[in-house]
Amino acid sequence: MSFFSKIKQTISLMQDIDLDALGKLSQKVDLSEIMKTVGELDDRQLAGLMRMLKHKGGKKGQHKLPPIDGDFYDMALKLTPQQRELQIKVRNFMEDEIKPIANEYWNKAEFPFQIIPKMAELNICGLTYEGYGTPYETYVMEGIIAMELARVDVSISTFFGVHSGLAMGSIYICGSEEQKQEWLPKMAKMELIGAFGLTEPDVGSAVAGGLGTTCRQEGDEWVLNGQKKWIGNATFADVTIIWARDEASDQVKGFLVRKGNPGFKAEKIENKMALRTVQNALITMTDCRIPESDRLQKCDSFKDTAKVLRMTRAGVAWQAVGCARGAYEAALKYTKKREQFGKPIASYQLVQNHLVEMVSNLTAMQTLCFRLSELQDEGLLTDEHASLAKVFCSMRTRDVVSQAREVMGGNGILLEYDVARFVADAEAIYSYEGTKEINSLIVGRAITGYSAFV
Repeated sequence: MSFFSKIKQTISLMQDIDLDALGKLSQKVDLSEIMKTVGELDDRQLAGLMRMLKHKGGKKGQHKLPPIDGDFYDMALKLTPQQRELQIKVRNFMEDEIKPIANEYWNKAEFPFQIIPKMAELNICGLTYEGYGTPYETYVMEGIIAMELARVDVSISTFFGVHSGLAMGSIYICGSEEQKQEWLPKMAKMELIGAFGLTEPDVGSAVAGGLGTTCRQEGDEWVLNGQKKWIGNATFADVTIIWARDEASDQVKGFLVRKGNPGFKAEKIENKMALRTVQNALITMTDCRIPESDRLQKCDSFKDTAKVLRMTRAGVAWQAVGCARGAYEAALKYTKKREQFGKPIASYQLVQNHLVEMVSNLTAMQTLCFRLSELQDEGLLTDEHASLAKVFCSMRTRDVVSQAREVMGGNGILLEYDVARFVADAEAIYSYEGTKEINSLIVGRAITGYSAFV
């Protein structure tokens, strides 16, 4: 290609250039020198220049970008059409009803009680329980729903998990038929809200053998004394499941403590940095009398309590997936819109490296949790299966939210961009339903055959 042909071809790409702007440019740079340089380009270099000019000269929006979707391996394709419909229904609820108010209530540390009737319409409480007005779906679907809730607001996901998983699950697994009939249908409709009281001010990981809260039987009543801490929903719950150590047998027993029961006091825990929308309470029981009819009739030891925790631990792993997915999708959306040096920061190598590491962790978490829930559906779930998922997902979520905050720069610490909330809430996921250390020892015991517990 001749010199003049190259110039002609290059000029043809500049037909839309404003001549006034070109005149102003000539005052800043030597156009003749630019033209001379263009004439010295070889065909490969000129082709590259042409592509660059075409890209820069194109109309904004011509470049079709892929959708913002954290399901990189298309796990949703494994759902049935009915399950996929329910997933979209829950997602739409979270996007329409929760997302617009999530930051406001998180910042105020208040709970939006007005959402409960709308949430009840989803009919997702006690999803895996058979009967009692529950929908009876798979554990896979329960996990997907936990993810969808946490994808927008981990606080709302936690509120729901405490009510539907821990509280309803305690009654479903440890309650008598009469107790199930009394509580579960109304809890499934969210007409009654539940809480779950196991952790104590001085006893967290050691609850299996060191509960400080005690119970003793006096005739047809039980007398409870002690404290519980970090109990979600407890400031307003209609029923709180309380686990206590029997003074006579030294075994753990469970109780249904009704709202307003004398001797039962729930004080809101203030000044949290995570899950601020969740109303956690410090519970104090002073000679709190509970009738024998409100003792969970099928709980004779902590092994029964552990059945509830095993069932719900998978849901917390799915929560971690949702938290990570929400942060990743928010960050990805931001990088496509945020421009620096004349183009979206998503087009820069360092930013793409962060995004790829984020979606890699997220995809690994999703596939692990999907298989975990399949094991649960197949009746093959073990403590170590659930613990491995909790350990891995809570750690990787920390990584994902940290990188999401990093690619957003200073805006990453503002609530209006959502990622700051995910960063804070990830810290709560990391700690509750078994710490990293305790869950690691459960897995370690399974793979080595040696118990490292003291």
